Amino acid sequence: MKLARERGLDLVEVSPNAVPPVCRIQDYGRFLYEKEKSERAARKNQKVIMVKEVKFSVTVDEHDYQTKMRQAVRFLTEGDKVKASLRFRGRQMAHRELGYNIINRLIMDIGDVCVVEFMPRMEGTILHAILAPSKKDGQKPKPADAAPAKHAPVKAALAKAAPAKVAEAAVPTATSAAQ
Repeated sequence: MKLARERGLDLVEVSPNAVPPVCRIQDYGRFLYEKEKSERAARKNQKVIMVKEVKFSVTVDEHDYQTKMRQAVRFLTEGDKVKASLRFRGRQMAHRELGYNIINRLIMDIGDVCVVEFMPRMEGTILHAILAPSKKDGQKPKPADAAPAKHAPVKAALAKAAPAKVAEAAVPTATSAAQ
């Protein structure tokens, strides 16, 4: 304290939780300025992850599906999460497997740029899945023989989450109709 007063500076406690506490003789105003400056720099480099939604319907055409898939890929490459949602209307609720097929197809098509955070699930009349961008570090071009194994974890997860398919009715043959 005596040294700080002689120099016209302050005794600033830098690390109060250390044993023993660490103090430094310096100008307190300058200390606050440098601390604020470093916090501002940390905020500047920080990336805020947004959740962007891509909406589908059970009756989506191929071109619309492709457009929305490209939009989802763009969101993921920008570092945002994507919520793929599909709304069932009226009698479409009787055919939920069609909605699961569309969302699962999306996951399979863009599986190389995303990680499935939440598998497709129903909430009321809306089926949705949340996709997060895949890790950028460690992504290297893979050899051609490793390409089929790329979707293996996604396929295994989809097999568990897909609803059981309805057995198809037997179709009468021409010989049975003649009898």
